[in-house]
Amino acid sequence: MYINDAKAEIRQGLDYLSREDMEAIHCGALEILESVGMDVHHEEALKLLKEAGARIDGSRVYFPPHLVEWALKQAPSYIMLYDRDGEPAMLLQGRNAYFGTGSDCPHLVDTFTGERRFWTKKDVEDAIKIVDALPYIDFTMSMGLINDLNPKSHYQEQYAVMIRNTTKPQVIIAENAACLDDVCRMAAAVRGGMDQLSQKPLFVLYDEPTSPLVNTFEALDKLLYMAEKRLPTNYACGMMSGSTGPVTQAGGVTLATAENLGGLVIHQLKNPGAPFVFGGGMSNTDMVSMQPSYVSPEAFLTGSALTQMGREMYSLPTWGFAGCSNSKVADTQAVNDAASFIWHQALTGCNINHDVGYLEFGLAFSFDLLVMCNETISQVRRCFKGVPVNRETIAVDAVKEVGPGGHFLGIDHTFRHFKENWQPDLSDRNLYETWQMNGAKTMEERTKEKIREIIDNHVPKALPADVDAEVERILREIIEKNR
Repeated sequence: MYINDAKAEIRQGLDYLSREDMEAIHCGALEILESVGMDVHHEEALKLLKEAGARIDGSRVYFPPHLVEWALKQAPSYIMLYDRDGEPAMLLQGRNAYFGTGSDCPHLVDTFTGERRFWTKKDVEDAIKIVDALPYIDFTMSMGLINDLNPKSHYQEQYAVMIRNTTKPQVIIAENAACLDDVCRMAAAVRGGMDQLSQKPLFVLYDEPTSPLVNTFEALDKLLYMAEKRLPTNYACGMMSGSTGPVTQAGGVTLATAENLGGLVIHQLKNPGAPFVFGGGMSNTDMVSMQPSYVSPEAFLTGSALTQMGREMYSLPTWGFAGCSNSKVADTQAVNDAASFIWHQALTGCNINHDVGYLEFGLAFSFDLLVMCNETISQVRRCFKGVPVNRETIAVDAVKEVGPGGHFLGIDHTFRHFKENWQPDLSDRNLYETWQMNGAKTMEERTKEKIREIIDNHVPKALPADVDAEVERILREIIEKNR
């Protein structure tokens, strides 16, 4: 289902870099890694790098170019993600573009009250149910930080909510490697064991260095864990060009490339051939508000260029973001921002696009925006199916049947094909009088009705009882340990 829908069948995608541009950025990244180096705050990582021939001065590591080239040859060019039932769901390769939510927003803009408030566990359950019900949201993240639970175990509780309320693939987050192990144990219980989870991965870990050029202990500990288990991870910088990265787009892409490649080297030294996703979440700093611009032409450009580096220069699966906004509510600005970003990322061909539904540059989340973006993504998917051209579709025989001055409403050709046209789920195509008769509802009102219907009536596919009991046992053990 997901694989075919996401396949980019357009004849040419959107690229901004020439081959010479990509080679210049690659060389610049190698120069940064060799002459500036990266801070590595992890003893095992330092040991691996030293044994591989990197020059080390305290926690500063200088990466020789041949080590980067070696790592690039080890990493697989594609990753298959599977759904909870073990069926192939997302092929991370080429220009296949998938869209899903983000994680850890501190605030939720309540659909029904408009209040900007902290998340509860019930909110996260509702959020995952909404993702499960929306056919064009391909994967889920947790979306919100649960405020009414013990913070020492809230990542694990988030994951239990995710695994119980949708069969869709996931992108996960974890505080540290111990927390990550807890999450993986729950996923392994669902899959039937850790080996089976590695063979049919259910998720990608979201992990990140700290720009510029810092690898914290926690980030590397998680990176090494995922390499050891042969489970997919990214190592995606969250750079703000002009503050934590160079202000120019090419400079930001070059630094982000260096940070990705440094992480890849460590990852592959731990376990050559382990799956790795290349990319980042990059925005330019707005020099008036000093916040990430999040949705700007510059963010589009840097994200596209970084995706192109991953896909065409390195043959790696790619990571980015879309469907989000700087707006504080799900208003016209939010929909314009989100739709523009979705179309751009689809044309760019980024494989994993997270953050659909984010407001306020990730400080808040909106169910309303998420549901409206589902319709935008459905339009994208329809367009990417292209224009089939054959004897049946060029319709010469249908034109002969109708002739000059006739109409096509009653002929067999129309009945055979009219259902192939895209139909909106939320948008209204009625005449004004019909729209009035139906309550004169705005898009926002129709969206809220859909959210209410999902929350009240949608029932996600349940885990088998014995598997659910094992997830509960693991979760109880984690909660007790963290009291």
